[in-house]
Amino acid sequence: MNTQKLMDSALNGLDRIGFQLDQYGITGKLNRHNLAAFIMLEQKHLEGEWDSIQARFDRRRSQVEGVLTAIETRTDPLIRPLISRINQFRGVSGN
Repeated sequence: MNTQKLMDSALNGLDRIGFQLDQYGITGKLNRHNLAAFIMLEQKHLEGEWDSIQARFDRRRSQVEGVLTAIETRTDPLIRPLISRINQFRGVSGN
């Protein structure tokens, strides 16, 4: 079945439901235009949430990288002799 036909059929059904509910006095706000507006609003809301999660993730990653860099720069003078000694025993050249 064609996607456009399926979409048109669904929207027509939605319009019919909205019309029937309106006839009973239940609501006049269920139609394809309000549904489209709701979907777009929720899409923007989800995009904002995703951007927020990405920003928090990037911030944490940056913090972890900063800590690792600090550890590496502080421990390098302490560990370098140990690593060179291990490489000596393994027969690996340090140069």
